[in-house]
Amino acid sequence: MEVRHATAPDQIRYFDTAELRQRYLVEGLFGPEVDGVYTHQDRMIVAGVKPVTRSRLAAFDPLRSRHFLERRELGVVNIGDPGVVTVDGTPYEMDRKDCLYVGMGAEDVTFEGGTFYLVSAPAHERHPTTHARLKDVEPVRLGAREGSNDRTIYKYVHLDGIRSCQLVMGVTVLEPGSMWNTMPCHTHDRRTEVYLYFDLPAEERVIHLMGRPDETRNLVVANEQAVISPSWSVHCGFGTRSYAFVWAMAGENQAFDDMDQVPIGEMR
Repeated sequence: MEVRHATAPDQIRYFDTAELRQRYLVEGLFGPEVDGVYTHQDRMIVAGVKPVTRSRLAAFDPLRSRHFLERRELGVVNIGDPGVVTVDGTPYEMDRKDCLYVGMGAEDVTFEGGTFYLVSAPAHERHPTTHARLKDVEPVRLGAREGSNDRTIYKYVHLDGIRSCQLVMGVTVLEPGSMWNTMPCHTHDRRTEVYLYFDLPAEERVIHLMGRPDETRNLVVANEQAVISPSWSVHCGFGTRSYAFVWAMAGENQAFDDMDQVPIGEMR
């Protein structure tokens, strides 16, 4: 598992394209074994797996723990064909875009079938492992066709849904013809957020804006790639066609609407 150190807002002005991608873009997530990035931004882990047979969640060396979830919690979203996540002997059948929250203390987690995206954060209290199906979650419609951001949000792990220690997680699906995932963009100085883009054709891309609101940078992002957004960074994107993305946050609080929007006219 790769380890990436945290960065400060005054560093980003010196990064070229290659260094921006190395520090914030996460590629190659979905191999046959669980692997990913341990970021010092709120000590989140961003990982993935597309099992060939059965893959097990290991206690990676940076954690210095007996098992992965000894001091952590985990959110899993299946972005592929139906699959199964088994937690301490209990199987959970996961359809496409379903979510599974796995609480601190679970010792044996395995994956079969599917394409599983994983986000983990440190935890200090235990919450029960809970499965949420896309079809059972109340959708929230936001945006409009006129702004090219007509989208549906499915909140899974949040204060009024699956309870967690600090993780917040869900899926946003853009309607055909809409490309902006959010606008105006925003920061939330109390939480790191990670976007995983998916359901994007192989030849298409998302132009992801990040950096300080008055000095933005961009990353060109392909299907099934993730972007780590530090708490001081704006985060929004425009696709060459519609797509979906998994959003996940961790940090000081779990209030979904605790964000500082940046007026469009003030962005640079």
